[in-house]
Amino acid sequence: MTFKVTGPAIEVRGLRKSYDDHVVLDGIDLTVPRGSVFALLGPNGAGKTTLVHILSTLIGFDEGQAEVAGHDVTTNPDGVRSAIGVTGQFSAIDNLLTGEENLMLMADLHHLGKAEGSRRVTELLQRFDLSEAADAVPSTYSGGMQRRLDLAMGLVGSPAIVFLDEPTTGLDPRGRQTVWESIRQLASEKVTIFLTTQYLEEADRLADRIALLDDGRIVAEGTASELKGLVPGGHISLRFEDPQQLAAAAAVVGGLQMAEELTLEVPGDGGVGSIRRLLDQLERESVEVDSLTVHTPDLDDVFFALTGRSEREVSSS
Repeated sequence: MTFKVTGPAIEVRGLRKSYDDHVVLDGIDLTVPRGSVFALLGPNGAGKTTLVHILSTLIGFDEGQAEVAGHDVTTNPDGVRSAIGVTGQFSAIDNLLTGEENLMLMADLHHLGKAEGSRRVTELLQRFDLSEAADAVPSTYSGGMQRRLDLAMGLVGSPAIVFLDEPTTGLDPRGRQTVWESIRQLASEKVTIFLTTQYLEEADRLADRIALLDDGRIVAEGTASELKGLVPGGHISLRFEDPQQLAAAAAVVGGLQMAEELTLEVPGDGGVGSIRRLLDQLERESVEVDSLTVHTPDLDDVFFALTGRSEREVSSS
């Protein structure tokens, strides 16, 4: 049975959490629509895991309001727990049990009957391509297989909302891609996914909306395109076969000449309309362009502009 959620999947207003004098969350406001993938992006220590723990009823908070699946996390934690699945940074797998036994244990905890539990376990083993490894203990699994099993365990109860707290930390590129495919499959089934990550590319590829969390505060929120539009730096690189064409183009449209590379960088948003207008202008002046490349700001640029951190700092914090 899949739980039905009406209204926003998650609603947070003025949420604050401190440990002694250390403020971890400083007035968080968030709304996560049903059936969406929402990514909370930020370095380690920004407060991402603390927020997940609050929303999944594992810890309390100091001020504010939070509702998950229409249930207040303080007054109705059982209602929240019945509607969510959680996959944390650290695996919940029991390495003394086989993959199938781990899933059956979760089915028992969800009070599924024997037949229903067996059906659900078989379904999840197939979905996450673990059927052939079902009788093996997870210590023999690859890192990617272990994360897929961990994710499957969080889905045994057919939750409407899934919290994934840095699900690909420590995985190699192949393992990360496999987990991403699993997340995309869940999203296609209209399961709401709340994803925390320190990987900019992960948020860019998976999320419908992204919030940037830094020092306990949301510093920006929007789609990936909207966030990239917050910072300057977009341009179109035009490459020419000879210096004369480069100089002629610069006289027509301006831009920054890079003589050694026979390239002209023209500020622009990279949209089809702006590219067409640029090329039409050059064609009217009989300037021939050999090739062009569009450069737009990425989430690394956004995060650096808004927090003063680069992608390398985000990943190593």
